[in-house]
Amino acid sequence: MARNTGKVIITCAVTGSIHTPTMSPYLPLTPDDVAAQAIEAAEAGAAILHLHARDAKDGRPTPDPAVFMQFLPRIKQATDAVVNITTGGGHGMTLQERLAAPLAASPEMCSLNMGSMNFGLFPMLNRYKDFKHDWERQHLENSRDFIFRNTFKDIEYVLKNLGEAHGTRFEFECYDVGHLYNLAHFLERGLVKPPLFVQTIFGILGGIGPDPENVVHMKTIADKLFGDDYCWSVLAGGRHQLPLITVAAIMGGNVRVGLEDSLYIGKGQLAKSNAEQVRRIRTILENLSLEIATPAEARAGLALKGGDRVTF
Repeated sequence: MARNTGKVIITCAVTGSIHTPTMSPYLPLTPDDVAAQAIEAAEAGAAILHLHARDAKDGRPTPDPAVFMQFLPRIKQATDAVVNITTGGGHGMTLQERLAAPLAASPEMCSLNMGSMNFGLFPMLNRYKDFKHDWERQHLENSRDFIFRNTFKDIEYVLKNLGEAHGTRFEFECYDVGHLYNLAHFLERGLVKPPLFVQTIFGILGGIGPDPENVVHMKTIADKLFGDDYCWSVLAGGRHQLPLITVAAIMGGNVRVGLEDSLYIGKGQLAKSNAEQVRRIRTILENLSLEIATPAEARAGLALKGGDRVTF
């Protein structure tokens, strides 16, 4: 059974690498945007901030550590939230590019995808006639023939060179049932150590579907594999975000929101900030008599090294 401290950890994924500038005027693109929205999300109740970087000129995802360093120190100075840096990066980035910023920053936490998969964004092409930047259409079209690579060798490399070498712990992103078994393999080998922070992900084309039955199934398998050695969290893409994470919270799970996962706050209504989504799920949770975890409580529950041991 997943660990349950009695309080819900809210993670906010601030910008990601999926959505493009045309899709929302509220998507944070510049370092100033990312810093401001991340800080506001923390003030709204997010204990963990999951961060990607964008090229300020046209909003495309970038792995450049210099860009990350334009917002990471500002976020650390303004909030006590746990900073969680992507190792997934964006489509087409090499593993070394994806690791460049985490290795430079030595954060408390990073995301780590637990298997290779098809990662289809191309259905979004049908929603937009024109794009602000040439790269956006190609970015979506390329996903038709793209495999998001996370081999056993890749994962071993990250666990050794980032986890072991820097004391960084991970948000293990599991897009399907097989990813849970991959994580169990690394646990059995002693390459990862409890408590595991397991993020089960629903609604990405190429991963498990966004059905409540699948939420229950993923938790059942995770309970079987990890017992009380893990903390469970859920994120869901697009319109499935709030319904499925609410189901997860009722089941004792933690939750993730943010403009990386969904651009909306309601049907046909764009969220004007990440904080708006944090406030919405916080209201739902508190109306369910659930308490919200502070950053300090998240650190303790996930056995993180502390914000004083990062390099930004």
